[in-house]
Amino acid sequence: MCGRFSLFSGRKQLQEEFKFMNDVPSDYSARYNIAPQSQILSIIQGENGDRRIGYLRWGLIPRWAKDEKIGYKMINARGETVDEKPSFMQPFKQKRCLIPCSGFYEWKRDGNNKVPYFISLKNRQLFGLAGLWEKYVDEKNNAIYSCTILTTKPNKIMAGLHDRMPVILKQQDYSTWLSPESDLVQVKTLLSPYPSDPMMADQVSTIVNNPRNDEAECVKPIN
Repeated sequence: MCGRFSLFSGRKQLQEEFKFMNDVPSDYSARYNIAPQSQILSIIQGENGDRRIGYLRWGLIPRWAKDEKIGYKMINARGETVDEKPSFMQPFKQKRCLIPCSGFYEWKRDGNNKVPYFISLKNRQLFGLAGLWEKYVDEKNNAIYSCTILTTKPNKIMAGLHDRMPVILKQQDYSTWLSPESDLVQVKTLLSPYPSDPMMADQVSTIVNNPRNDEAECVKPIN
């Protein structure tokens, strides 16, 4: 599962990593404790083939849903079955997105306690998570654009923390992931664990447990 993450890279770093054609939204600022139902920066491929960056609500609402609250249960999608589940089949075929990420959190059980860890790349570089997006129109004819983050089995560094991890894509695979024209068999092969060697996991303060605490202290190692 991936239920909390951070994004604190600058605008230049975002552009260099994801090569989108429009501007980063003017209200973008560093986020250290992003929770479900937040509006999160995402990259999609437009009809003309250009990449575009903008906001999606985290928690996918299927276009056929009767109630948008179903999005609370749709923050993640299992990569192994994403092409089989009614909520995710169509987005997987045509509406794949990238979710910029500086690192994500996981909680390790220690007796009756849960200890938070911040997982990132050792070089502290930005990376992209595999996501799906959807357009939902409510009964008042308001359009809601939402997304989910795909997960896969853990790599070695994650196995000691949780039995799932988000799908991290390599930069050379972004185009394949985003293009609706890509072969879906090839696309699904991208839903595998990211190598452990470039990654690290640091124990962090329990202040991250409360999503209202959105500050740099959340990602600071405590040992």
